Amino acid sequence: MPDPWNAQLEALGSFIRTQRKLAHLSLRQLADMTTLSNPYLSQIERGLHQPSVRVLKLISEALNVSAETLLEQAGLLSGQDAGDQDAAARAQAVEAAIQADQRLTEEQKAALKAVYDSMLKS
Repeated sequence: MPDPWNAQLEALGSFIRTQRKLAHLSLRQLADMTTLSNPYLSQIERGLHQPSVRVLKLISEALNVSAETLLEQAGLLSGQDAGDQDAAARAQAVEAAIQADQRLTEEQKAALKAVYDSMLKS
């Protein structure tokens, strides 16, 4: 039976990797933005290392993802049930995709986010 903590670390690493790719960042670029080493970030993305809260905060700021989302993915924050976590992760991924699209102006990105948010509240 797989260790649930290892599975959680792998899920966190996968989430971080997905967010990094949505932001069109290489591992080296993310390392530069966070002042963390490239090998260390690689280990986190592969689920081989448990990052501290400080490291998660640095990554969240660099990827423009809320620290709460990363803490939830890491299993350190459980204020929502699994369905809500999935919905929050999907919403975060949509917002990251909008932010990462370089064809859009900042005004267009803000408008798309506002429309998306209004649709979720209906």
